[in-house]
Amino acid sequence: MSKSGMPKSMLGRLSTAAARLRRQPDLAFGLVLLALVLLVVLFPGLFTAHSPLAINVDKAMEAPSSAHPFGTDDVGRDVLARVVHGARITLSICASALFAAAAIGGALGLVSGFIGGRIDMLLGRLIDVLLSFPPIIFGVMVTGILGPNTINLVLALTVVYVPLFFRIARSGAMAEASLTYVEAARSIGMSEPLVLFRHVARNVVPVILVQCMVLFPLMLQIQSALGFLGLGVQPPTPDWGAILQQGKDYILLAPWMSAFPGLAILVTALALMLVGRGLQRQMDRR
Repeated sequence: MSKSGMPKSMLGRLSTAAARLRRQPDLAFGLVLLALVLLVVLFPGLFTAHSPLAINVDKAMEAPSSAHPFGTDDVGRDVLARVVHGARITLSICASALFAAAAIGGALGLVSGFIGGRIDMLLGRLIDVLLSFPPIIFGVMVTGILGPNTINLVLALTVVYVPLFFRIARSGAMAEASLTYVEAARSIGMSEPLVLFRHVARNVVPVILVQCMVLFPLMLQIQSALGFLGLGVQPPTPDWGAILQQGKDYILLAPWMSAFPGLAILVTALALMLVGRGLQRQMDRR
């Protein structure tokens, strides 16, 4: 135990982490921004006491002030409250779709890359077809077919990102399958499913999780774009893309209606991008 009462091993880990952050100031800055975003998501009441749904037509399109730091919208709702409460909705949709896509695409990619043969060829051709569509166009097609609501938006984003995680998991499984430890596991009579899920998946899953952070900013941009097009969360529920869509008609009269949700998307995407790239560099060094 150290004088501070903390185990020396823990102090060693903290000092190592601090040293790594000093070598990567962009990662440290990204972590600070991400911590702020998570604070907004978890504790919106710390940042605003207003309701995001409360209408007050008498205060419509008021400029930013001490009472309303981000101003009000066309029906007098507090823009700060809508941006703050919209953070939880927007990021929850993105996180749900991203991890669903990682689970489905990762599982299919692991099986395809490890087994190979006809299964790999069939899944590979299907994924190639899905990847031939630009993500935003594919998202518009899926939400247009299913209809604009929150559940369908999550399904659309999941379908858009399954092919990317399939490719990541497949390439990782193919690389691991050729290594000596896999042959050793087979030589002692271990079944193929056991080799795949006990050994190969253990080494591929961390790569998939890091890619979740790398791809999260892109997911956020697509989700916001679909919301802006009216294909996502429906009014009056606060969502960053939907708030942007609402403010576009008043961009000259009340630019704050679009500026602040746009800034929220920018800061969050920047934080996720910096953290994702930092984690990716750490993994590449290992």
